[in-house]
Amino acid sequence: MNDPAHAVTAPASNQPIAPPVSHARFSIGDVVRHRMLDFRGVVFDVDPVFANTDEWYDAIPESFRPRKDQPFYHLLAENAESSYVAYVSQQNLVHDDSDEPVEHPAIAGLFDRSADGRYGLKSQHRH
Repeated sequence: MNDPAHAVTAPASNQPIAPPVSHARFSIGDVVRHRMLDFRGVVFDVDPVFANTDEWYDAIPESFRPRKDQPFYHLLAENAESSYVAYVSQQNLVHDDSDEPVEHPAIAGLFDRSADGRYGLKSQHRH
């Protein structure tokens, strides 16, 4: 987090304290499934810790609310009714091993799907 507004400082030294290191279990292009809800998707971005609004977070029922100190994933998601973009905590995701393609309409613009079913980021989106 290079945003000085979000930096935590040590009281005695006024030096920034690095946030806790979290390790992402999933990578861009991975197909994942929500642990409790009936949707799956392809990861297209990863935040090392929660980086959405407080309003979004507070709208989640407290008994279901994830910790903020873990990676959060942006997904091109789908369920039986629709396709959408989802923002999901690492604790609520598992790998999807179904080998079924994800039918989100934005996938073709970001990813190429290989013969083995993996999603690779198109070269123009890599940096």
